[in-house]
Amino acid sequence: MGNGWDRSAQAWIDSMGERGDWAREHVLDPVMLGRVGKGRFERALDVGCGEGRFCRMLKAAGVNATGIDPTRRLLETAKRRDPSGDYRPGRAEQLEFDAASFDLVVSYLTLVDIADFRTAIGEMARVLKPDGTLLIANLSGFSSAGAEQGWVTDDEGRRLHYPVDRYLDEFPFWFEWADIRIENWHRPLTAYMAAFLANGLNLTFFAEPEPVSGEPSRQANFRRAPWFVVMEWQRPANA
Repeated sequence: MGNGWDRSAQAWIDSMGERGDWAREHVLDPVMLGRVGKGRFERALDVGCGEGRFCRMLKAAGVNATGIDPTRRLLETAKRRDPSGDYRPGRAEQLEFDAASFDLVVSYLTLVDIADFRTAIGEMARVLKPDGTLLIANLSGFSSAGAEQGWVTDDEGRRLHYPVDRYLDEFPFWFEWADIRIENWHRPLTAYMAAFLANGLNLTFFAEPEPVSGEPSRQANFRRAPWFVVMEWQRPANA
């Protein structure tokens, strides 16, 4: 059965286009690119690069980016859209790079796809140079804890509230939209924080971003629940 990515790849490509979905464009991109702009990064690794959208954005920001992804069709699209880019098959749990190879490692909404996230975080930390930055965008545990049920609505379909249940558990769930059906994972924030800290990383930035543009009606829904977290972790200079 797998995690759904092979079957969903073309639908994902169609839904993302060049600009990404609404949440990426109006909620996450401004924060992620803002953090990239505050560093002097030369070589980046985008873990789970998909169709290469954020790699292209890194390149536009002057950062040399390598993208890895385990889904063949997504990589083919990345290479077609960016023929000079560096896109390779690979998995976060076993990165085929030497230790201390990158001064920036990015995980843009990919940790929720990875069953063995603790090993993946260890690998991301391993390939970071001393003083290097691990930049994470992830689903908030509050949003993933209610994803199976979705918004609670009244009889007329108006959204009343977003549910939170089984927050402290770790469990997979199937996320479905636009002919896409992929397996994601819910974990409480403490599980992620413990994994980053166990690898000797220091937290230097944390945000629960809200929309900065887009239709006001859609902005309102993204302000009613903390949908995402963005974190920046740094490998100590003496590590």
